[in-house]
Amino acid sequence: YGLVKKCIEPLNTYGSLNGVTFEKQEKMILASFNLLTLKPMMFVANVSENEFTDNKHLSELKSFASKINVPVITICASLESQLVDFDENEKKEFLKESGIEEPGLNRLIREAFRLLGLQTFFTAGEKEVRAWTIKKDSLAPQAAGKIHTDFEKGFIRAEVIGFDDMMQYGSESA
Repeated sequence: YGLVKKCIEPLNTYGSLNGVTFEKQEKMILASFNLLTLKPMMFVANVSENEFTDNKHLSELKSFASKINVPVITICASLESQLVDFDENEKKEFLKESGIEEPGLNRLIREAFRLLGLQTFFTAGEKEVRAWTIKKDSLAPQAAGKIHTDFEKGFIRAEVIGFDDMMQYGSESA
């Protein structure tokens, strides 16, 4: 009863339980209900090209989101659709002219990974380089299991090369 009472006010006020602190036992009880308001959440605001900073609705959304501890990602779908057809140099120039540091899709993906507790690791061979998604802080055997379940069972070791080193030296042997 006490837990239900604790949930009523934030649900009536904000329509969400995001931002409410629960004890471990309370989290276990709430988990059994699979409440959508406890799932990781973000708002994605699609604004016009000239409204990235000066937008009344965006300001209100950010204010509301901060109260319930939910991130807001601002993108301009019309700009994003134009970026698809550009090569890397054209993208950089276009973003610079538009006053945007990076594509909104990049920010959206990065925030989604953060919210869901995910990270990417890469495997590289002579024929292909491939990206794999795993839970953040997974151990090497669990990462190997993403590639093939037998790899996790018979895991021996991982040979790791930092991305910056690979880019600097250009190959595994270098």
